Parts: sequence; structure tokens; C-alpha cells
Amino acid sequence: MKTYRTHTCNELNIKNDGEDVLLSGWINKKRDHGNLLFIDLRDNYGITQCVIDNKSKLFNNIEKIPLETVVQFEGKVVKREKETANKELNSGEIEIRINNFEILGKTKELPLPVFSDQEYSEEIRLKYRFLDLRRAKIHKNINLRSNVISYIRKEMENLGFLEYQTPILTSSSPEGARDFLVPSRLNPGKFYALPQAPQQFKQLIMVSGFDKYFQIAPCFRDEDARSDRSPGEFYQLDIEMSFVNQNDVFEVIEKLLNKVFKKFSTKRIQNQKFPKITFFESMLKYGTDKPDLRNPLEICDLSKIFSREDVKFEIFKKLVSRGSIVRAIITKKTNSKPRSFFDNIDKWAKDEGSSGLAYFTFEKEDNKIFAKGPIGKFFSAEACLEIMKISNAEIGDSIFFACGQKKDVEKLLSLARDKIAKDLNIINEDIFAFCWIVDYPMYETDEKTGKIKFSHNPFSMPQGDIKALNLNKPLDIKAYQYDIVCNGIELSSGAIRNHIPDLMYKLFAVAGYDKKDVENKFSGMINALSYGAPPHGGIAPGIDRIVMLLANEKNIREVTMFPLNQNAQDLMMNAPSSVDDSQLKELNINIIKKK
Repeated sequence: MKTYRTHTCNELNIKNDGEDVLLSGWINKKRDHGNLLFIDLRDNYGITQCVIDNKSKLFNNIEKIPLETVVQFEGKVVKREKETANKELNSGEIEIRINNFEILGKTKELPLPVFSDQEYSEEIRLKYRFLDLRRAKIHKNINLRSNVISYIRKEMENLGFLEYQTPILTSSSPEGARDFLVPSRLNPGKFYALPQAPQQFKQLIMVSGFDKYFQIAPCFRDEDARSDRSPGEFYQLDIEMSFVNQNDVFEVIEKLLNKVFKKFSTKRIQNQKFPKITFFESMLKYGTDKPDLRNPLEICDLSKIFSREDVKFEIFKKLVSRGSIVRAIITKKTNSKPRSFFDNIDKWAKDEGSSGLAYFTFEKEDNKIFAKGPIGKFFSAEACLEIMKISNAEIGDSIFFACGQKKDVEKLLSLARDKIAKDLNIINEDIFAFCWIVDYPMYETDEKTGKIKFSHNPFSMPQGDIKALNLNKPLDIKAYQYDIVCNGIELSSGAIRNHIPDLMYKLFAVAGYDKKDVENKFSGMINALSYGAPPHGGIAPGIDRIVMLLANEKNIREVTMFPLNQNAQDLMMNAPSSVDDSQLKELNINIIKKK
């Protein structure tokens, strides 16, 4: 006889009728029917109903056991009556008649009910995360995460990749976020950095002659939390390949993600071959480089319309003459919508900090086209026809305008596109819509300083003829940089790498790094690339975000076992925490308190 259990709580069925068994787990629920006490016993695998008669000498003792106590039940498998069977449970056709029990683990009063998916505050959930993880939905999510990672590993091996591990203690590197620093005891005054990504190491692996690398890599970034981003740490599927162009990388990722999303979800993948959208096209059509392609609404530029003499909307005309742009969203067949629909969207836009969204509807009466709405009177029939031509609008469609600086308009209409689509209920929630965003600019202008900086990964290869590259016009340079997006969530960034040291010096110089700066920060990389480096490239899809999509969750916390809170604190383990003065002394560190 096994010590604690002969079966798990989802194993037993009518084939086991009459068998004597041992089950161990947590008391999930109890139902007292007077003469009978029913107990749902739960373990990692499922639930089995157990029952005891009030005539049993054990009845009173079992009745007093609190929920979430860990118990062992000894009993006989009995077939349930057809009308009492529970089709939702694998074990729903049987129950266990208890003839003995033992308490294996007592419990204190619960701060949150495990058997319920009732929402609780982040503070309570994370302080008692070990209880939160017992809840059915999140327990299922964490098991899903494990299964997804296991499947990814197998598929990567099937694709010819080998898994290698890269260091956790490394040097600081400009990856786009703040580093977590680790003081060195043996090298006073110096610090390691936890890797924001294994970027340099995976490139060095390619330089070392290995051909295809992958790793389920922990990454550490000192950045603020969002619903799709955990503060502190996260995991990504890190990939690097030698002798490839970006289409080779795309082929691998498309094969992998098609398989993963088909296996772990019933939702349909919109396009097996993921569409490619240039960065500039994405910003124009969707206002963002993370477009949700489930949403059919698109943005169009109508700035030139406001140079027409038969357009009298002076507010926009003046702004356009001073360098502002006008962009718009068309909504199909919305002329029957009440005024409140349009006003609510305008109000929402104002709540977002903008001046609002101007709007009208295209109508036709007596064979004459006109604009109906608050600003409709400012547009002639000919102007309406021109707008319809540019935007592919039809009679009965409505249009929402935004005017301002390019960046502000893009941001507002990106949000408005999602808002309007949700209000119209036109987003298909039963599909995964993947796309590639390609042709990112190599550089951008820093809004605060006005200086040129890298827009993406600084180790990327620029596009075009390297010998003819015009570094005097850095904002015109495009890079072999790409993102993969699904349902409006960025899963990953990637790039074909710059493997030419001389070119790297030149590109970093444009962003304000002199040769000495580059050698100080990337000495290992530069040195390695000088000894025969192959062309190579890669990508790193986020594991947390993949699982979040598969689990149909809106917050990454729901698929992460022990996440930090919004303030990057572990409330359960009380981290970060103070350390003893002796530890600080050993590390040659003094804490200076702010006055």
C-alpha cells in the first residue's frame, strides 16, 4: 500500500467501482445534507467527491475540519446514481465512501477563499500568493505555462536548435531600460548587472561557431509595471541563428507559433503566413507599431483636404497651415447610430487629454451628397467626395477627425480605434491576428534632448548598400529590425545583427558614442566580432505574453507564479529588504539616507 495515495483526484472512474483507495489533497468544499456530508477533495490534478454517513463515528470529526486542510481519505469507490453524476469532473461518475481519515496539514483561517474566483486586492493576492495559486483558474494558468514551455523546448529541438545557458551576472549594457546592479565583494566599488536580455552573449555564441541557439531566458529590467509587463523579471524564448536573413527568422517563428497556438487554444489563427507591415505604414494606418488586426478600422491622412477653399473648418485649417496634421477614422454604416454614440466618443477623447474628435456622417438626399453632424456645414459636397475617395468611405459611413502634432494624433487615434471598435462590437475575440512590423528606422530624435539616438536595438544591421550608407541623414536609415505582434500585444523584437566592427563604430558615433565609449561598454562584443563573425540574427518572443494570450487573460500577473506588485515588491517574501550592516561593510557599501 502506498503511503499517501493510490490515485490522484481525477484518476478514478466507474472502472474502479468497488476498489479500496487512498486519496490525499485539500478540502475544497463541504456540503452537509444532514444525514450525509459531501466533501470535494482537490489536488493538482482535479477533484473527487467523498462522502460520509452521519452514523459513522468519524462523522463529527470530519465535519469540523476547516476548508483547505490537507487530509488523507481511505475509502471505497462507489458508482454514483445517474441523476447525481457530475459531468464537469473526470471523476464525476463515482464517489468515495470514507471509512478512515488522517489530517496531514492543518490550516489557519483563510485570508481569501480558494474555491472562489472572486476578485481580491493585489496586496492580499500577492501577500498570500501560495493560496492564490490554489484557485482553479490561476492554477490552470500556471500548469498551462509549464506545458507551453515544455512544448516550445521540444519544437525548438525539432527545428534543429540546441539550448545553451548564458550568464546571469554580467556587465551593464544600454538595452533600453534600467539595470539591476549587483555589487562585487571581490572587486570593491564595481558592479555586475543582471541581464536585460542575453543579447551580447547569444551573438557571441554565433561567433563561437554554434549555428542555432535557443534559451528560455530570464531577463531583468528595472522598469514600471503594465498589464502586459511584469516589473523586475520576465522570461523570453531567446533565439539566434547564423547565416540567415530576416525571412529565415520569420519562417522559424511562424512555424513555431502556429504550432503552439493551435495546440493550446481553440481560437483560429487569422493568417498562417503572418502579414508584413512596415513601421511607417503601421503608424499611419493604426497609429501604433502594435496594431490589433482583429479590428477592421483604419486611419487615413486627410491633411491636404484642409488646404481646399471649399473646406471652411477654420480651426483645423489654421493648425494645418502651422504644421499640424489631420487624420481620421471611418466607421462603416453608422449613420443610424444615435447622437449619444458620437458624443460619448468625443467625450472619451477629451477625457484622454485631447481637444476631442470632430465628426460627421456622409449622407445623400435628392442625389446630393452632404455631411451631417456638428461640423458638417463646413464641408462642400465636392470636399465630401474627395474625402470619400481618399478614405474609401461610402454613404452612411461616419468619420472622426483628430488634428495636432503627428505624435499626439497617432497616439489618440490608436486609442480611439480600439475604443470605437469595442463600442461597435466589431473585434473578433475568437482569432489570433499575428503580424510582423518591419523596416524600423535605425535612429530617432530624443524628445527631451533633441539628439539622435537608436530607435531600437543598437546592434542591428542597417539596410541598403553598407558602403554607400549616408550617415549624414541618420533619420532616413532603416534597419533590419522587426517586431512580432498578436492582437495588439508586442510579443517580441528582433533583428539581423551588425557583425562588422568598423560599421558598428560609425553607427554608434551617430548616436553620440565615441570609439572609447563603445570599447568600454562592448569590449567583449567588439573584440569577438574582429575574429571572423558570421552574419546572424535572432528574436526573443516573450513567454509570459504568449501564455497570457493562450490563457485569455488581460494581465500578465495571472500567468506568472510569483510576480512582483506594481511597486516591484514581493509582499510574500518581503523583498526588497534591508540587509545587515555587516553585509554592507563586506561589500564596501554605505547607505546614504535622503534628508
